[in-house]
Amino acid sequence: MAKIMKAVRLEAVGSIALREVDKPDIGPDELLVRVEACGVCGTDRHLFHGEFPCTPPVTPGHEFSGIVEAIGKSVSGFAVGDRVTGDPNIACGRCAHCHAGRVNLCSNLRAIGIHRDGGFAEYLALPQKQAFILPASLKPTHGAFCEPLGCCLHGVELAEIRPGSSVAVLGGGVIGLLTVQLARLAGATTIILSTRQASRRALAEDLGATATVDPTAADVINTVAGPAGLAPGGVDVVFECAGVRETVEQSMRLARAGGTVVIVGVTPQGMKAEFEPFDLLFRELKVLGSFLNPYTHRRAAELIASGTIEIDRLISRQVALEDAAAVIANPPAPGEVKVLVVPHPG
Repeated sequence: MAKIMKAVRLEAVGSIALREVDKPDIGPDELLVRVEACGVCGTDRHLFHGEFPCTPPVTPGHEFSGIVEAIGKSVSGFAVGDRVTGDPNIACGRCAHCHAGRVNLCSNLRAIGIHRDGGFAEYLALPQKQAFILPASLKPTHGAFCEPLGCCLHGVELAEIRPGSSVAVLGGGVIGLLTVQLARLAGATTIILSTRQASRRALAEDLGATATVDPTAADVINTVAGPAGLAPGGVDVVFECAGVRETVEQSMRLARAGGTVVIVGVTPQGMKAEFEPFDLLFRELKVLGSFLNPYTHRRAAELIASGTIEIDRLISRQVALEDAAAVIANPPAPGEVKVLVVPHPG
């Protein structure tokens, strides 16, 4: 069995390249996974630009699935040949946050693809406690969506959407489009998505958005929450899914009095946004951060396996490992939703 493999290595801020490295040796409680697909996330680009904390040199890639090729001697419940997805966020289980059930806020949190080697490689070592079995019949590419869907599930659950609720989603990337689908499943009857790109607006309407807004052609605040808007006075819940200053600031103004704002998008570390505390007080807005995927990865896998969530139309293109570094180092192409890296094409 070959002991050398290809992996994309983030060697320092602004330095990423394909390298030949040692194939990982697994511990007694780990699985060796042959990576089938790994999604390129906005966080990967933040890592490259030094806008999100990590520990290079490291192989990025935290949205992955693959086939078990070997199992450690202490592993149970998994077999060679199983298709698995991995929750990349490894909590310590010992700190005060873990004991309180807030594993996403673990004081000692370590993440695959950020602190230890991840899925932009031919193989990775996956702790069995982070692994979840997927149906053998599932499309190999679909398993890579479990992590982003798990993050969206957490945000939707924090929002406490009720049947008949009105929702605005700011940002038409994969997080926004998954959130549109989850809001529909949660019973929202008005779902408005705002994004600049026409192809994403059309896709959002196909996936359940009742209306879309082009922020370059109209004032989003007036179009949505104005007296003659789509939701006069504002919506019950706003999901900020773009991770940019403009949409963070818009989110506060799109919520109705007594409404909820959930920040799901990952902003660059150090970015500032302006809002009026008086406005939050006077309108009694609830503003929540939604971080990672506590206890949602299994349910995300089950949703995807059931076919309830549309996945295929979110995949913009598939690239080989040789092209992954360039994809991460450059902004998304116009209209792009999700790029998947496929280490073993064919």
